[in-house]
Amino acid sequence: MGAFNYFNYYTEIEEHFWRKRGAHLLVSPLDWAIVETWQKAGIPLEAVLKGIDRAFESYARSRRAAGGRQLKSLAYCVDAVLDAASEAAEASAGTGPETKKRSAAAEPFSREELRRYFEKNRDRLGRAAEKHRATHSNLAARFADTASRLADLLPLLDSPGQLDLEDLERRLTVLEEKLNSAVAADASEETMLEVRREMDRSIAPYRRKMTADQLSSLERQYTQKRLFETFDLPRLSLFYLS
Repeated sequence: MGAFNYFNYYTEIEEHFWRKRGAHLLVSPLDWAIVETWQKAGIPLEAVLKGIDRAFESYARSRRAAGGRQLKSLAYCVDAVLDAASEAAEASAGTGPETKKRSAAAEPFSREELRRYFEKNRDRLGRAAEKHRATHSNLAARFADTASRLADLLPLLDSPGQLDLEDLERRLTVLEEKLNSAVAADASEETMLEVRREMDRSIAPYRRKMTADQLSSLERQYTQKRLFETFDLPRLSLFYLS
């Protein structure tokens, strides 16, 4: 997968899903959590798109489609995407180790785009720290510290030569994981309960189609997304830049 597609994983999937549905509709929190689950599992973009195509083909032959009902969620595509990912893994199993070549092609993001992204997220974390300082002092301190860490990464953008985006992504992932742990530990019982209720309602129509591992992963991603929204926190990964 090329660097551009790799870091535009979410956008590519979202737009493909829109095209298949024939409507430019907002993707739900559940759908975003599903995409995050696929990304965390390392499922290639090509396998996801192939699985979505197959799911729509299967749905078109179903009674629900015959009754005029649309395929509404990526949750319906989970099995087809996992099947496509397994096929891709089997196909590449006998090809031997791939020799990765660092391309001298243009970077997928300009230094200025990255700088604006880091500064936007730094400023948003700063505002969140101020907003919650009186009611969540420890959490506000974590927000402020993360903002400072992002500022510390800015000099990397001035380095000569091509940026190591994989290493930059690893740094951002560590910061985001620490944020997630802090938010989950500090959120009130009522907040967690409301997120859980919302999640259960969203997943209920598709629960029987998923394995326990799939559900567990999806629940983690969904909870993180909703808690970050509750505290008005940015996602830090480069996957969200576009």
